[in-house]
Amino acid sequence: MNPTTNDSKKLLALNKPKGYLVTRSDDLGRKTVYNLLPDWAFEDAWMPIGRLDLESKGLLLFTTNGKINDALTKPGNCTKIYEVWVRGYVTDEHIIEAEKGVQSIHGLLKAKVDKIGQGGAKTKLRVELEEGKNRHIRRLFGALKDPKFGTPLKVLELTRVSIGDFTLNIEMGKWRYLTLEEEKMLIKKFD
Repeated sequence: MNPTTNDSKKLLALNKPKGYLVTRSDDLGRKTVYNLLPDWAFEDAWMPIGRLDLESKGLLLFTTNGKINDALTKPGNCTKIYEVWVRGYVTDEHIIEAEKGVQSIHGLLKAKVDKIGQGGAKTKLRVELEEGKNRHIRRLFGALKDPKFGTPLKVLELTRVSIGDFTLNIEMGKWRYLTLEEEKMLIKKFD
């Protein structure tokens, strides 16, 4: 895919499926996100902006520009939104607790949470993070208990749907350049 005149030269987006590591290479020979991108993305050192763990899917941005990478990963600069299915019944108290923050060995974990669906013993949530620590959402819900069973809530499925003003609109496993308008929208504050 060659960039057109309206394509960003600085940013591309990938809709990451489950089962791909966000790393340049893996000692165990597991699949990485670079298996989904053209060879030049690896050779020209396009780097992921932030991470998604092996089991997570959704929007991942790449850049060759260190300044953009720093700006978009700096806490408080760029809101990230996730859709999450959690095993267990998520109560209003859980949501209040998540927004206040839960202490963990990884520091204070907090997020803005909205309930958007319920199916049996599962709850669908929209989770907003200003700053994401490693496995932040999984650890946050793991620290909360299901009121009925007393077991930790467990994230079953996690999809990042937006970063800043850019919303995921690409098929699973596919990538594309951002347009110049999307690039401007995303990095306007940092130029």
